[in-house]
Amino acid sequence: MTADFADLVVEVRRLQNVVSGSAPPTEVIGDATRRIADLSRMLDEYVVGEQEQLAGKRFEVPGRAQALAPVLHVEERDEHSQRACVTFGRFYLGGGAAVHAGAIPLCFSELLGWLSMSAGRSPTRTAYLHVDYRSITPIDEELEMSGWFEREEGRKRFLRGTLSAGDRLCAEAHALYIAVEPNSPG
Repeated sequence: MTADFADLVVEVRRLQNVVSGSAPPTEVIGDATRRIADLSRMLDEYVVGEQEQLAGKRFEVPGRAQALAPVLHVEERDEHSQRACVTFGRFYLGGGAAVHAGAIPLCFSELLGWLSMSAGRSPTRTAYLHVDYRSITPIDEELEMSGWFEREEGRKRFLRGTLSAGDRLCAEAHALYIAVEPNSPG
C-alpha cells in the first residue's frame, strides 16, 4: 500500500479525536508523548514554505488535507448554492456533547468561502462572517449545511448559510467576501 499525504491527515484527525476523548494512565501519556514527539522530529526536515506545503492544497480531498478544518462532504453543488454534510468529532467538543462555538464559524468559512469562488469566479477574502447560534450543535452526529449566494455587487459577494441537525436549525451565517484584485498578493 502506498501512503498518501491525505492518509496522514486522516490519521492526524483520528489522533486529535482520540486524544480529545481519552483519559489514559500516566505511563501511557508519557509513551504517547514521546512517540508523537518522535514523529514531529521525523517530519521536521520536510518543513517547506506555504507555497510548497501539501496541507490545505489537496482540493480533491475532503477538508483539502488540512487537519484543523472539519471535513465537509459536498452532496450538491451548482454555481449559486451547495449542500454538504459534516460530523464534528470529539476534537471539536466544547462541553455537554455540543460542538465548541469557535468550530462552527470555521465550518461556515469552509462552505461559504469555497462557494464565493465557485463557477470560475475570482479568488476572495473574507470581509466578515457573522454566525448566529440557534440551538446546541451536537458532536458525533451527521449535520447538514447549506450555503447560497444572496447577491453580488461589484467585487462584493454576499452569502448565507445554515447548519442543521435534522429539522433543528443549529446556526446560521451571513458573510461578505471581497474578490481579490488582479495582481494582488491575495
